[in-house]
Amino acid sequence: MDRSLQHFEAIARKAHKFTETDPRELAVQHPFEKRDVHPDLPMSVRQLFDDGHYAQATFEAFKFLDKLVQNLARLKESGFKCMMQAFAETSPLIALTPNQTTTEKDEQKGFQFIFAGSMSAIRNPRGHEFGLKDSPDTCLDHLALVSLLLRRLEQAGHKTSM
Repeated sequence: MDRSLQHFEAIARKAHKFTETDPRELAVQHPFEKRDVHPDLPMSVRQLFDDGHYAQATFEAFKFLDKLVQNLARLKESGFKCMMQAFAETSPLIALTPNQTTTEKDEQKGFQFIFAGSMSAIRNPRGHEFGLKDSPDTCLDHLALVSLLLRRLEQAGHKTSM
């Protein structure tokens, strides 16, 4: 019986090698590549994610965005206030559009609130609440939002690396 069990165990351990899937499709892709997470985010964000610290990974990514905007706008404020000042609809410190047409002004104002809202709704709870837990998917959704905002800054001609 003992030998049969060992034989069964050996077969079971090799079962993962047998699949109908094309071997080229088996290449494991990191969730950051699947979600196209922005490469300028600090490596600590990925390390925290890989270690299962999803809320902390989100917090670090938003702190990076906050500090980047603070530096680009040359502001001392941080968080919501920083974003509202940096992306102000009239005379923005960081222009995302030429701000001439109604559509351009609306886009500037919309991104002002997305940047500011993300600080209040996503960054702040992770910085002020103890024991907040996020799922991997929630974290990836947050990192996708940070990536969108970083790419929008790049599209407007701003550097996103620090």
